[in-house]
Amino acid sequence: MTNEPAVRVRGLRKAYGDLVVLDGLDLDAHAGEVLALLGPNGAGKTTTVRILSTLVAPDGGTATVAGHDVVREPAAVRGAISLTGQYAAVDELLTGEENMRLMARLAHLPRAQVAERGARLLEAFDLVDAARRPVRTYSGGMRRRLDLAVSLVGRPRVVFLDEPTTGLDPRSRGDVWDMVRAVVGAGATVLLTTQYLDEAERLADRVAVIDHGTVIAHGTTAELKRTVGSAHVELVLTDGSTQRVATDGSVPDVRRILDDVERRALPVASWQVREPALDDVFLSLTGRPSAPADAPEPALATTSRENR
Repeated sequence: MTNEPAVRVRGLRKAYGDLVVLDGLDLDAHAGEVLALLGPNGAGKTTTVRILSTLVAPDGGTATVAGHDVVREPAAVRGAISLTGQYAAVDELLTGEENMRLMARLAHLPRAQVAERGARLLEAFDLVDAARRPVRTYSGGMRRRLDLAVSLVGRPRVVFLDEPTTGLDPRSRGDVWDMVRAVVGAGATVLLTTQYLDEAERLADRVAVIDHGTVIAHGTTAELKRTVGSAHVELVLTDGSTQRVATDGSVPDVRRILDDVERRALPVASWQVREPALDDVFLSLTGRPSAPADAPEPALATTSRENR
């Protein structure tokens, strides 16, 4: 065991012709944590994942994953990671069970462990009842769960999830969140790119905000929120106007504010405690909402398992 980050990036650069996608990006992801990469479409998130998973070569800088250099030791990197893109990469003609066996063999698991490992993951991802059905009969959420399950066959040390819940309904998104927590609970490091700020808030230990190919802010969600203001009680008066009173968010402090409102007989129609949200942080840092309509980077539609 060492204190070396599971993912370490320094000065990473990548351009396509005159388009600079990454411009000196620095990044650390520590063992056993979820690091969320946030940023507008085209900010460089997917390109970062492509480089870290050895699908694309950088133009400059250095990057190591699980202690291996992505340029000099690509095979070692691929042996230590799993990559799940926006679209499930399982074989729709095979059953869930057959997909698990196939990926176990590709991961070079001993024959005696193939069935046991597959059965365990199918159970963990609540796919036992559907294990012998062709994947083409699965719902979108089931396919994504299977995709995550097969990606864990080889017990990866670092898991890259690029927009893992795109296109899923709320219940399926919640299922994927549960699976991510299980992955981290098993000791893996997760690097998550997402446009959903609630997803980052629920899952991430730390957040890195990327814009124009570089990290412009990083920290826990609480630390980032403090950069744009503090919690406050918002009072909506009967004439439609609002007043904001700063608070530490504790019950005694909120009670003190409401007692003062009553004492002053303010004509309050409603009130609520508000604190800065990641949306506020995102807008403050980038000057744009979290999901702009500009052209996105190419989506990852493959997994590193296909490159082993």
